[in-house]
Amino acid sequence: VFHNRLRAKIPLQSDPSVIYGLKGFSGSLTRKDLQSRSPYNTYRIPGLPPGPICNPGLASLRAALYPARVPYLYFVSRNDGSHLFSASLGEHNRAVRFYQSGKQRHPRP
Repeated sequence: VFHNRLRAKIPLQSDPSVIYGLKGFSGSLTRKDLQSRSPYNTYRIPGLPPGPICNPGLASLRAALYPARVPYLYFVSRNDGSHLFSASLGEHNRAVRFYQSGKQRHPRP
């Protein structure tokens, strides 16, 4: 997803990087948080953040070096450690609404 977004010059808009730059994160990301002036706010600042936000494992490093050839530009946490990937903003918004509703099963396309 991040390789695809960078290649297409689309902002990363990554919630974890925004959270990393916040002081006193409450556990719920708000619209105000997305406007923070942190250098880690990938909603406001294009490209990669100035440094790492975690210590990745070997599988993550390999995935970054050899990205899958997929059309995905978006992903949302399934709240179980996995993610649902989407190629369009419409698909992504449906997935976000679904998982924010508290349901834990895969949404229908």
